[in-house]
Amino acid sequence: MVSLSAGLLIDKELLAQITNKFGVNAKDRVIAWNGLILNNQQLSDAEKLQMVNNYFNKINFISDSKHWNKKDYWATPLEFITSNGGDCEDFSIAKYFTLRELGVPKERLRLTYVKSLTLNQAHMVLSYFDTPKSVPLILDNIDKKIKLASKRSDLVPVYSFNGESLWLAKERGQGRLMGSSRKISPWTKMIKRIQSVHMSS
Repeated sequence: MVSLSAGLLIDKELLAQITNKFGVNAKDRVIAWNGLILNNQQLSDAEKLQMVNNYFNKINFISDSKHWNKKDYWATPLEFITSNGGDCEDFSIAKYFTLRELGVPKERLRLTYVKSLTLNQAHMVLSYFDTPKSVPLILDNIDKKIKLASKRSDLVPVYSFNGESLWLAKERGQGRLMGSSRKISPWTKMIKRIQSVHMSS
């Protein structure tokens, strides 16, 4: 039995299923991901952020319509890694869960919906708050260098959430607490798939 991110347990049978469905390279990616989590617990938060951002930004960007044949689909980290592709939500979610498994407190992490002025469309990034009042660092799959939010004038925050809570963005700070992240339907559906260790096609 292999311990894996986001509360998943990967046994030999599931690894065999991954191999049959996605190939040996997919199985190797899952094992490498598990090793990244197990072998880097001792790093500082800054080192963990850099490592995880670099690791996932090597995966292919593919739109939901092309990759999943759906308008909007939030992949679990396992789905993202095995299929070797996804869009901005998938990058951000995989980074979030991996950093949580590396011991970064949930209070420091927010999945943040923004408007990208460069792309003129909605976009998702992962925000890291060193302290509750800090300007967050932004982990992004488009601008791959981690930067302070104050240096990302191309992004306009809309709302943010973590595993428990949902905030409306207020400029570039913490925002106003609006309740549970369970209000976000794609997030709730994705969590259910994690809990069932469901492999999506």
